Amino acid sequence: MTATKYLPGPAALGTLLLLLGAGTGALANEPIHHVPSEVCKACHLEIYNQWSGSMHAQSTALKDPIHAAFYTSEVGSPTEEGQIHKASGKFPLCLGCHAPNAARDKTTKLDAKPAYSEGVNCVACHTLASFKGVMGEDGKLRYGINAYVLADKLQGTSGRELSLQSFAAGETPYATLGNGAPKPNPHVGEVNVTLPLEPNAKLRRSNDGCMGGHEVRNNPHGVPLCATGEEYADSGTQVNCISCHMPIANGMADHGMGGGHDKAMLRRSVLLEIEVEPKGEKLLAKVSMTNQQPHKLPTGAPFRNMFLKLTAYDPQGKVLWRNADGHPSQGDPQGYFALTLANDEGKPVPPPEATKTGTDTRLKPHETRVLTYEIPAKDVAAVRGELYYNLLWPSLVKKFSDLPEELKAPVLIAEIQKYLHKP
Repeated sequence: MTATKYLPGPAALGTLLLLLGAGTGALANEPIHHVPSEVCKACHLEIYNQWSGSMHAQSTALKDPIHAAFYTSEVGSPTEEGQIHKASGKFPLCLGCHAPNAARDKTTKLDAKPAYSEGVNCVACHTLASFKGVMGEDGKLRYGINAYVLADKLQGTSGRELSLQSFAAGETPYATLGNGAPKPNPHVGEVNVTLPLEPNAKLRRSNDGCMGGHEVRNNPHGVPLCATGEEYADSGTQVNCISCHMPIANGMADHGMGGGHDKAMLRRSVLLEIEVEPKGEKLLAKVSMTNQQPHKLPTGAPFRNMFLKLTAYDPQGKVLWRNADGHPSQGDPQGYFALTLANDEGKPVPPPEATKTGTDTRLKPHETRVLTYEIPAKDVAAVRGELYYNLLWPSLVKKFSDLPEELKAPVLIAEIQKYLHKP
């Protein structure tokens, strides 16, 4: 495939450089997947701002501390060329998802170009032409961009190129900057097409654009780690991924693409309810959790987990009872929701070392799970339930102690309080 060059038309070049900075001129002889998102920012500022705060923009080992911790351990430095996956001796497959523009060039020096360090940036998504599926003809999984036919033109929802005939009909590729100066549209030009755009609703408006990176991922031993796509298929839903992760607001799809790092997304993912009734000298508390997602909760990276904290208080707010002393993973296993990975001896191990899956207590798609607790009734005035989400297993929190606190700390995503007497 011959990549389309980033070549501003003569009439547009001067204004485009003023808009985007003189440094943009260095892109003139490079392929389209080297175009950084800063170029898109000039005309799509709101979308750029949404994307820049997303995990897609933070996906590389240069920007995501959790991914960096595993990458440096399994591969090496993300700023050095020629790195290989230590276990397989091959080019790191994780770059196909986490740094797709670098993977296209088979480079591991992610700070060599902005388009590499930006991770899943504008052109990384918008040059996906068609989805081949994650399973290759050889029976091996295809990761990230390897699951796609890649285009040398940007793929939009309904974009089109303006022809000379449409120019004559009065349509123009230019808008104004507000001072009367023309603002060049980089998707069309008088002679040269700078960032050519063609419609591709199949990729932009279906799950095809998501599944290359989110369907299923195995470790080197063939143990499934991330399997969101398979979970989604098992749910039988007809609602696509972008309905939740790229909702429309003010006529625009949200490119923040919230997920497991987005507290607002997490808070609407689960419904927490509680019923408390007397049972002799005890209280019977029934806590129900409904997963409102068409995939498991948590999903994605296998070390994400949730836990329930259930507490009984007296009228003065003193704690009388808890479902677990310390972390529920040890004190109340039914209140801990996680996937465990194990070695041949059945001992828990990190994802790269796993040879099999262990227990999986995560909520299934659309599952309602009810947990029952007996609480000593004496002096209890209120029972409070809190559901917390963690990006890391407790063991990894200890192992990666130098990670930022916001990545290690549990996030409260649902809470409910039942009063036995009016406060």
